[in-house]
Amino acid sequence: MIYEFPSQEAAIRQGDIFVGLPRLDISLRRFVVLSEDDSIRMRLWSEVAEEGQRVTAAVAASPVAAVVISQDCDALHVPDITLCEIRPFRDVERKSKDTTEPTSWMKIITQHARINQKWFYLPPDQGVGFTTKMAVDFTVTLRVPRVELEELRHLRAGRLNDYAEAHFRERIAEFFRRFPYDEWYALDAAEMQAYAKAHPTAQPYPWQAGVQHS
Repeated sequence: MIYEFPSQEAAIRQGDIFVGLPRLDISLRRFVVLSEDDSIRMRLWSEVAEEGQRVTAAVAASPVAAVVISQDCDALHVPDITLCEIRPFRDVERKSKDTTEPTSWMKIITQHARINQKWFYLPPDQGVGFTTKMAVDFTVTLRVPRVELEELRHLRAGRLNDYAEAHFRERIAEFFRRFPYDEWYALDAAEMQAYAKAHPTAQPYPWQAGVQHS
């Protein structure tokens, strides 16, 4: 498909796909601090931050697949490399939850890929270890030390080929420079009324007078 498989010695590049990297999950309300005597204390992160001291913490870690989004020059020189998590496509794009027909998949993969800038589609491929449709979730990032990731290049399952990587690079740029806005802000009262029926969580703006929102 859209993947290639570099040697283990090849330098890390943007578009490299790794498996088994740690995604750390922390709670700012229940932050677990380890003391020097190995005792454990549950604290609010705001309390730790106010003290301004470095602490050792216990966090939950899950092994996940992820793709490098750092630019090639950064992937060679900077202390840390940034990646985005890869998850099953149905979990990332809710519109695909009940999709089964090839025509429906085609529309989602082509049309919604232009509309929804929060993900990048990855097709199944046994070579890279994807048995189902996957997606890069740009909203979930991981940061790992570059030197230590270089030591784990055996966890690199593959990389995007040149065509896909060029598209991937543009998608990253589109996501991080996008202007977030409510698409309904310019509707008049009648149009907003119709929009609210299909999108009940959409809140009208003050200038959309006369809108009856349920």
